[in-house]
Formats: sequence, C-alpha cells, structure tokens
Amino acid sequence: MRQWKYTALFLATALITVWVTITQPIFPVDQKEVGMSVDPLRMRQHVETIAESFFPRDEGHPENLMQVAAYIQDALSETGADVHLYSYEVNGREYSNVIASFGPDSPERIIIGAHYDTAGEQPGADDNASGVAGLIELAQLLKETPLPMRIELAAYTLEEPPYFRTKFMGSAQHVKLLQQQNARVKMMFALEMIGYFNDAPGSQLYPLPLMKLFYSDRGNFIAIVGQLLRSAGVRTIKRAMRKASPLPVYSLNAPASLPGVDFSDHVNFWDAGLPAVMITDTAFYRNEAYHSPLDKPERLDYQRMAMVVQGVYEAVLALANEK
Repeated sequence: MRQWKYTALFLATALITVWVTITQPIFPVDQKEVGMSVDPLRMRQHVETIAESFFPRDEGHPENLMQVAAYIQDALSETGADVHLYSYEVNGREYSNVIASFGPDSPERIIIGAHYDTAGEQPGADDNASGVAGLIELAQLLKETPLPMRIELAAYTLEEPPYFRTKFMGSAQHVKLLQQQNARVKMMFALEMIGYFNDAPGSQLYPLPLMKLFYSDRGNFIAIVGQLLRSAGVRTIKRAMRKASPLPVYSLNAPASLPGVDFSDHVNFWDAGLPAVMITDTAFYRNEAYHSPLDKPERLDYQRMAMVVQGVYEAVLALANEK
C-alpha cells in the first residue's frame, strides 16, 4: 500500500512538473484596459488581396512573389517606417525579403516575421496571408509608439517546400544578415497562421495524446511555441498577450523533435542559437484546409485575428521595456 502511495505521488508530481514546464505561466492574469486599435476589416482586405490578387505565389512563380513583396513594401512604407527589399538569387531567379524598421538603430532588436509564399498553387489565406496581414497591422501600431530599441518587421519569401530547412529560406537569409550586422536578437516572433478558429468540441488535435490533459479540445485559442529550455521569454509574451484581450492564449515549450514545433521561420533563429517563438493557430492540428485550395479568406475569423495582433504588440512592448 505504501509503495502504491509513493508511486501515485511520484506520478502526480511528474504530471504537475510537466504541466508547469511546458505551459507556464499557468496562473490567471488580470486583463488591463487596452483599446483595441487593430482594424479587422483592414486585415481582411489585406488577406483577400494577397490570397486572391497575387495567385499563385509559390516558388515557381517568382514574378508573383515580387509583386507581393512590392505590395507589402508599399503598405509598410505608408507607416513612415524605414523599409528595404533584400533580394537574392536561387537557381537564377530573384526573390526578396521585405524588412521595415522602427525605433532607434540599437544593436539589440526584436524581430517579428511572417512568410508570404505558399506551398504550391494554393490561396494560402491562413498560411500565411494571415501572418502578413498581422505584420502590416503591427506596423500601424508601432508607428505611433515611442520605442527603446529597434523593432524589425520582416516579410519572408521561400519558407515553404522545396526550400524549407535550406539556406534559401528568406528567414535563413535574414539570420545571415543579422549576423553580419552583429545584431543582438532579444526575441524573434514568427507569425505562422493566425486566422483560423473553431469553437466546436474536438476541433483541436495534438501531436501527442497526453497533451489533451493540458490543453483545450476546442480550436478557440492562439498558441505560443517556444523551446523547452528557454521559457523565460515565453512567460513574458504569454502574460502580455493574455492581458491584451479575452482571446485564450496557451503556450508550449517543447523540443524541436515534436512534430510541428519548428515548422516555420523561427527554426532558422533556433538553429543559430537565437531566442524565438512561433505564434500560431496550430496549423494542420486545427485547420483542415492546410496546404489545400480550401484555404480561402472567408474561412478566417478577423475579429480574433485582430486580438492576436493586439496581443503580439503588447508582448513586443513588454519585452522591449523589460529590464
């Protein structure tokens, strides 16, 4: 009997430890009064334009990708940001990242990135016109904000196959540029699919059955994905995002071996030893239209997308002002 008690105590302690490790902070926070200044209608317009007017935008259509880059460059330039195209060649074709800078030219900086290409000839509304629309809306917020350090917004090309996990990814090229500049990255946010939500029971899947003990079975939340042993930044981000709106915010600190954990541009920052997180609606664990012709603008929830962007903005400020 005593052995069973010890075993039960050990299992309970182990579960609590896992819960705290992968999902912290776990305690509720008080929402602060934050005026929602993100426009859901404007986000929808950006998603529709990117998904429908620049179709297709995969690696086989570099001319369309360059048109998307020009569109993003114009949208970011309207905020008064310092905006540049960074172009490079792959197999004789030219591709470009778009990078906008806000705040002082400090060595330390925070980066928010989102890729604008698609996996094949798909509309890619959630993957990843949603992230790009979030990037553009963040620029609208940052233009009015006094900042203590440099904030970079980066629209990346060639995140999707066949160039995923290669040196030709736009984010890999950005990491190389940052290293050449001797920049100190305080945090990188990868906005990877932030627009699809589903309130139905059972609409949220997970890579491991055990995760159902710690997370909702409804796809009604936004997730922050960080590295297992680098949870301090995740705590700050999660706390700030939870304060910013009523949208549920969950976090996961996990090894890259867990399927999906490193499936975006943050992987190149992790590989370079730089702190980074993915902000995501969990992609194929929720959105059955992932990498398909069904990934269209009308399927997205722009009100909750606006809450995600508001939360990321508050998280950026929290990190930038952190002592």
